[in-house]
Amino acid sequence: MPEIRTHKAGPHSGLWRLARADENFGAPYWAQYWGGGLALARHVLDHRNIIAGRDVIDLGCGSGLVAIAAAKADARGVTAIDCDPYAIAAARLNAAANSVAVVSICEDILDGDPPAADLILAGDLFYDPELGERVTAFFDRCLSANIEILIGDPGRAPLPRTRLKLLAEYPGPDFGDSATVTRMNAVFSFGAA
Repeated sequence: MPEIRTHKAGPHSGLWRLARADENFGAPYWAQYWGGGLALARHVLDHRNIIAGRDVIDLGCGSGLVAIAAAKADARGVTAIDCDPYAIAAARLNAAANSVAVVSICEDILDGDPPAADLILAGDLFYDPELGERVTAFFDRCLSANIEILIGDPGRAPLPRTRLKLLAEYPGPDFGDSATVTRMNAVFSFGAA
């Protein structure tokens, strides 16, 4: 089982110095592990056959954990996409720390056409109802273009549950949990209505 090394924010990481220096810094959601991303990365590494030889997008990549897992699982090409430039910087640093090739793009693609990809991996994009609606509409366009979609999430309320098929569950923490909290984080496939 390949090891993935990522840099995570902590009290001594210096992240708050960066936040004070840039008024557009925003919330560093990418600086912590989220349960859906952890589950999705684990699933990708445990089931390399769903990734190997395919062009993969890690949508809302954050620190790049899922993109790195896809690269280590022998994807033909991996693109990490996030609308936060600091997330993209973190994803690039983490890909380099793991010696994997990941193309990183800073863009909000949710209102556009489906990307050129075989598979979209999306960890923890259903934490907000409005974002969840945009993601679902984008995924519908992707399904029409024959792009497969896997979602990692601990079961947040905005999930389009009637569109999901449970593939696996993995124990672990979620964003904001203390180190001692363990929950079940799930991996789903997204399907037509």
